Amino acid sequence: MEMMKERFSKLLLGEDMSGCGKGVPTALAISNGITNLCATVFGQFWRLEPFPPEKISMWRREMEWFVAVSDHIVELIPSWQTLPDGSKLEVMCSRPRLDIFINLPALKKLDTMLIEIVDSFTSTEFWYVDKGVGGREKDGSSASFIKEATVTRQEEKWWLPVPRVPPGGLSLSTRKQLDHKRECTSQILKAVMAINGSTLAEMEVPHSYLDALPKNGRACLGEVVYRYITSDNFSSECLLDCLDLTSEHMALEMANRVEAAMYVWRRRHHHHTRPPTHTNRSTPKSSWDIVKDLVVDGDKRDLLAQRAENLLLSLKQRFPNLTQTTLDATKIQYNKDVGKSILESYSRVLESLAFNIVARIDDLIFVDDITKQSDNSIVHRKVFSASSSAPFRSTFSNPTLSPVLPLLSPARGGEVTPFLGGSTAKILRRGLGVKRALSNYLGSEANNKMKTTTTCGNPLEAFASISNKSSDSRAPKASVVEGQEQCSVLQPINR
Repeated sequence: MEMMKERFSKLLLGEDMSGCGKGVPTALAISNGITNLCATVFGQFWRLEPFPPEKISMWRREMEWFVAVSDHIVELIPSWQTLPDGSKLEVMCSRPRLDIFINLPALKKLDTMLIEIVDSFTSTEFWYVDKGVGGREKDGSSASFIKEATVTRQEEKWWLPVPRVPPGGLSLSTRKQLDHKRECTSQILKAVMAINGSTLAEMEVPHSYLDALPKNGRACLGEVVYRYITSDNFSSECLLDCLDLTSEHMALEMANRVEAAMYVWRRRHHHHTRPPTHTNRSTPKSSWDIVKDLVVDGDKRDLLAQRAENLLLSLKQRFPNLTQTTLDATKIQYNKDVGKSILESYSRVLESLAFNIVARIDDLIFVDDITKQSDNSIVHRKVFSASSSAPFRSTFSNPTLSPVLPLLSPARGGEVTPFLGGSTAKILRRGLGVKRALSNYLGSEANNKMKTTTTCGNPLEAFASISNKSSDSRAPKASVVEGQEQCSVLQPINR
């Protein structure tokens, strides 16, 4: 009872313990409360083992408190009521709001399924060893090759314990169960990501975000990306292949730039669709010419906004575990809808938990694979090469191990945008070859001096061949090797 009083006091005060009315809105207080609860209960999920019973009971008890307010979020719908004399009267009756009625029970079910998956890891064939603890395996063989093979996967997550398996690896039945649990968790992850994405999409865009946007799309994207997205031969996949997206930070920055440009074009399109109310009759242009120019300009901005949306979608498909963009974080901060706040925060913490479960299973599968390969007398060099091309996604993949090629970085185009801060002010020379090839390609298109077809299989070779035919024949050719897809932790849960 005392704990419940404390939780509701914080919600009513808006996390302002002084009581001066300077607290955050109720929606944000609930979102922060659910986030902090998840960090307390699941923040140290480092091993595939059942959760302590006291933590599970704490999670279920306090989550019931947070979502209890959703029982009173209703909408009024017309209905007919029959009176005692047989006459009918139309009245308004209440029912749970549709988005809460559909998504909240689904989230509760997915929550239960995730906890059941974790609780099923009992009497396992594997165990864990803390980092820096030496020793030998049960058969007396040295485990140095396992430590060396896993160091590249865990050098960013140095605090995680290292999984260990028997000398012959996991049994066939255990491996099948492990693969099945991973597949189930992946499906749950997709479901909660869909709920979280739809909830964020329904939130209003804050005015503070729109006010902070640059004046035009060129300032958001940079010169080179802007020229390519406005060209006739636009392809989102080809553009992504040309950009330096070998790290999560670069991919997130590119997503922020594209999303900002999309809203800049949509906002200006909305402002320019209405014809001017006061026209000067002395101007040489007639009213019809002015309206026609506005329509053409509006159609162009609508096309550019659609291209930016397609580019953002392709980027999120290539990096499915990308962290929250600036717009998403701003929506959560300024959201006033309590129902959407519950759905967003609940789905986000379940997304974090599901992602961690998949990551821990991937680590165990990785160790099992290299253990079985070592038993087949495969040398350490071949074992390491095979592990780098494992079919599953590495949670601890190191961006520094990605191929270093002269790719074009979205943050290194030479422009400094006020919207993204000053982190991109430094002009580096990496990617100038691709930038020159793109410039020559777009310049030749604008001058209509040649016609060429750009394929997505190797776009840089096409750009280089065009540049060789143009006046500037010094643009180097570059090959594209797609970087490793990076996995990320979900904000604001720190894993």
